[in-house]
Amino acid sequence: MHFEKKLSGEKKFSGILMDVYHDSVLLENGRTAVREVLRYPGAVGILAAADDGRLLFVRQYRYAVSRELLEICAGKLDSTDEDPAEAARRELREETGMTCRRLIPLCRYCGSPGALSEEIHLFFADGLEYVGDDPDEDEFVTPVLLSADEFEALLAEGKITDGKTVTAYAVAKAKKLI
Repeated sequence: MHFEKKLSGEKKFSGILMDVYHDSVLLENGRTAVREVLRYPGAVGILAAADDGRLLFVRQYRYAVSRELLEICAGKLDSTDEDPAEAARRELREETGMTCRRLIPLCRYCGSPGALSEEIHLFFADGLEYVGDDPDEDEFVTPVLLSADEFEALLAEGKITDGKTVTAYAVAKAKKLI
């Protein structure tokens, strides 16, 4: 089994969303190496389906990539102890104004495990009910409903570039939820 053992570490930056660490690790061959890691409490992502079968996405501007993306509803865990299912329900409500009757775990997704500690807990939701908007004050999203065919056409055209969205869709399809 492969491994790396942390020998020492130093926090280089503490931010609002994440912290940056500079760690020294022991490799399995006895040598040492440096690892720079962004530590983050984790996140959730929800692929939600309306009663008519259309899938619910959100369109929002993502500053880090300097463009608007179409993606599943998602958000960070408030802490490493927060229950991912509760966070998923919270994020679905905040971003779309929807609650769900059923929330099914899909998988955990590591978007960039070479440098980012974040694991995203992906869920499938259905039995949606609109209960009213509850957005974060610094988040501007527009809900978008698409059929699976419409989503796959956008994916084939290279217009869907968010990894958690592609992963959630693929796993939900493999599990025959869509």
